[in-house]
Amino acid sequence: MTEHASTEAPPPYPSALRLAGRRVVVVGGGQVAQRRVPALLAAGADVVVVSPEVTPAIEGLVGGGEVTWVPRGFEAADLDESWYVVAATDVPEVNAAVSTAAEERRVFCVRADDAAEASAWTPAVGRHAGVTVAVVSNREPRRSAVIRDQVIEGLRDGRLPVRPHEKTPGVVLVGGGPGDPELATVAARRALSEADVVVADRLAPRELLSELAHDVELVDVAKLPRGRSAAQEEINRVIVERAREGKRVVRFKGGDNFVFGRGYEEVQACAEAGVPCTVVPGLTSAISVPALAGIPVTHRGVAHEFTVISGHLPPDHPESLVEWDSVARMRGTVVLLMAVQNLPAIARRLVSAGRPATTPLAVVTDGSMPTQRTLWSTLELVEEDLVRDPVRPPAIVVIGEVVSVANPARYS
Repeated sequence: MTEHASTEAPPPYPSALRLAGRRVVVVGGGQVAQRRVPALLAAGADVVVVSPEVTPAIEGLVGGGEVTWVPRGFEAADLDESWYVVAATDVPEVNAAVSTAAEERRVFCVRADDAAEASAWTPAVGRHAGVTVAVVSNREPRRSAVIRDQVIEGLRDGRLPVRPHEKTPGVVLVGGGPGDPELATVAARRALSEADVVVADRLAPRELLSELAHDVELVDVAKLPRGRSAAQEEINRVIVERAREGKRVVRFKGGDNFVFGRGYEEVQACAEAGVPCTVVPGLTSAISVPALAGIPVTHRGVAHEFTVISGHLPPDHPESLVEWDSVARMRGTVVLLMAVQNLPAIARRLVSAGRPATTPLAVVTDGSMPTQRTLWSTLELVEEDLVRDPVRPPAIVVIGEVVSVANPARYS
């Protein structure tokens, strides 16, 4: 997509370059180069950076073998055998020399400092569902980026419908994140847009279900705490059955499928049935919800580890796999999921096994949602605090000194 005024020079001719395996030279190793190099690498280009110095990020790419670095000033011969050139120094004279050398070799050259003197422009690029959108707007990069974002957003939310490509039958396990639809990944939204059937949990971002096409089958497999729930065997049966009918099935969950989501049981069910299965990871609530509440699960000098535990069974339950005495001896952060009902018993057990009774504790409910709130407490006080200020699932419990880092006034 290009925009131009009739009184200006002829517009650029849009073309999609296939740079895989081809030499691309970037002259300059500063922030502009740092922004350009990743996209060139994503296109498969053989990237050579010519610059006396480079940023730490580019140096990391060099150390990883992804980029070749020529640690000196530019020489015209650097462009020999190249297919594309980016002049990205902060010295206009050097960029002009690069442009001249490129012109002599009939190699297209982008100039970061003066687009009017360049033989090529870099568009604002976005991708969605196999479509690449590139926008050039008369050397106005901010405007180009805004237009690109509007087009991509329209593709994602269906305002700019495109003919769907052929869909492969199978199952896609999609983690939807902690609840806020804005925290669902681009890959998650794409998977939903391609679904014939969506098998959804209660904690999957419900607003995204309203974006499904009218002909998409929605199967509700909500699991209510201590209430009505769909058996895992039935969920496995549904996803396999629908996939065998030639449909694209999205198993849509909150958080991440493989963090107490029983996702791998569904992978195994698909494997046993010979049904293709892929995974779209999601933001796990074990980390994202504490972060949204301002609580770091690790902090320098405070916690060097964090442990994520399912609290759906109380300590000493015959089916529990948790060594609670060992957990109590750890000095780092403990994150509990599905622990609201058993939290008082867990707190008592941690204290009896040696964790200080004054250890800070936070319970974050409805993480990422408008109703999110945090109960600040300690191991010794949480039971009576929960009586005074009850909480309901879903909730994430964070235990450890990182809680006091997040709320020093409460624990001073």
